This record gives sequence, C-alpha cells and structure tokens, in this order.
Amino acid sequence: MSSPYDQILLFGDSILQQSCNQEGGFGLTPALQDAFIRRLDVVNRGLSGYNTQQALKVLAKIIRPPHQAKIRFMILLFGANDACLPNSHTKQGIPLGEYRENLKTICTHPAVEAHKPRIVVMIPPPVDEYALAQWDGSSDGHPTRSAERTKEFARAAREAARELQLPILDVWSLLMSRTGWKEGQPLPGSKDNPKVTLLDEFLYDGLHLTSKAYKLVFENLMSIMESQWPDQVPERLPFVLPAWDDGDKWRASSV
Repeated sequence: MSSPYDQILLFGDSILQQSCNQEGGFGLTPALQDAFIRRLDVVNRGLSGYNTQQALKVLAKIIRPPHQAKIRFMILLFGANDACLPNSHTKQGIPLGEYRENLKTICTHPAVEAHKPRIVVMIPPPVDEYALAQWDGSSDGHPTRSAERTKEFARAAREAARELQLPILDVWSLLMSRTGWKEGQPLPGSKDNPKVTLLDEFLYDGLHLTSKAYKLVFENLMSIMESQWPDQVPERLPFVLPAWDDGDKWRASSV
C-alpha cells in the first residue's frame, strides 16, 4: 500500500508557503492537516516569489500522475507577484490579461485534469503600501506593488474562476470587508488615502498574512468545502486505515 491517502494540494506563492508557519499561533496548513488527519494528506507547494508564468513552467513537476498520488482538492493562490508594478526592480509582474489566462490554464492543464480535483481558487489579498514601504522598493525608491493594481488582479482572478465555474475564496474581499470598506470609497492600503490601521491585523508586512488572517482563510475554506462538497467534510470521511480497535475492519482487511 504505497500511497493510500488522497491529497489536498496547496499550490501558490509565498502566501501559501508561509501558511505552514505557526509562530503567530495559527497556520492554515497545519490546521488543514489536523482537520483531515488520517483521511487526506495535505501537501504544501507554496513557492515564494513565483508568478503564474513560473507556476506553469513547474506544474508538471508539482503534479504527479494520479496512480502515484491522487489529488482530491487543489487550493490555488497566485497573483501577489503577478501584480508587481511594471517598473518594479523584481521583474515579477506580468500583464493583467496574461495573468487571468494563466490561472485558467493552470486549472485546466492536462496534468491537473487527470486528477479531476475539486479546485478552490483563492483571490490574492490586498496590500498596504504604508507597511510595504518599510522594506519594499529598490535603490531608486520605486515600490514593487500598489493597492490599486492588486485590486485589479484580484478582480481578474475572480473573472477567471467564474469563467471556469470554480468556487472562490475571496481573500481580498474578506480582509477589505474587515476594514469597513465599500466599493466606491477611498481604497484602504493606498498611499493616496490615509492609513487604515485595521489592515495591520491581517498583513504583518503589508503583503503577507498574519495568523489572524490565516484563521479567517481556514474558516472560510472549510465553509466552502462543506457547501460545495458536503460529503467531503472531515467528519463524513472514513479513516484510510482502520482504527486500532475496529475489529470488523481488521478481520475483513488484508492490511
């Protein structure tokens, strides 16, 4: 029995990579591992700094054939790097339309479709230019990201997911709603507007999530799973291997 567990694959950038960290008291990846323990393996393939161009180049190495490891869920989160400003020294940014198409290509890639996974598209979170200014920018003083451009990339991610009729975990809207922001109002996080300190609770450096934000993401992800695939919530999934004291299964099993 070389690979008895199906997988939940987290595929994305540093925001997913850092979701293993529990220094703040909560991490998305370990929370999922605990929720699905003995039922599904949670595999984190967050790749810091990657944009969707790079994601497509490594996709065939990330996604193994179903006979080696079956992916039951794929949680996809890219965009924080794709949304870098065109004049950024990092050169991570790509055109908006290309980003939208890349997301669709990832979701419909033959290597992914071979698994027929249940896909959840996470919308990249907002950025806080005030907090980013503490460490962001190159020697010429140009920032790498803006709140307004990130908003546009969040919109493009929603459009891509809706075109494919995939469930959306809208991290951008989730966090912005906590600031009380409404469409048409000045955009929190933009240096064109006064600083909104509420974002500090969710973005520890203006870009990456705090443990409080990861907890919100986890709760919303579990809610999406329950509403979309009620038969897949942990309490309705059997253990892959029998409990130690399940006499009937041990007698019927060749394990």
